[in-house]
Amino acid sequence: MVSRALDAIHRDPAHRWTVESLGAHAGLSRAGFARRFTTLVGRPPLAYLTWWRLSVAARLLRESDASVAAVADRVGYGSEFAFGNAFKREHGLSPGRYRRESCTPMEVGRIS
Repeated sequence: MVSRALDAIHRDPAHRWTVESLGAHAGLSRAGFARRFTTLVGRPPLAYLTWWRLSVAARLLRESDASVAAVADRVGYGSEFAFGNAFKREHGLSPGRYRRESCTPMEVGRIS
């Protein structure tokens, strides 16, 4: 049941997910879903969603030439500022610096 919610998060990380809407995907009440998800996954649903969004964002920053604003939008952040703050909390670097430091010199020309 939780796997259905995980699948939904992975397919569409930018969606405005709530614990209630994820619980509906899993066929469980909000409270029941939150308990089961946390037990099985090891973190609460919205904490997992944030982690997943920022993991997808990190991959996009490394592998694409999309702007930081476009990456923020693609993973569900309404503002580049909010995205930057969340990204820095998770990865310890701003999105732009993460991109610069994650690329080899050969890749830098591809991204610019």
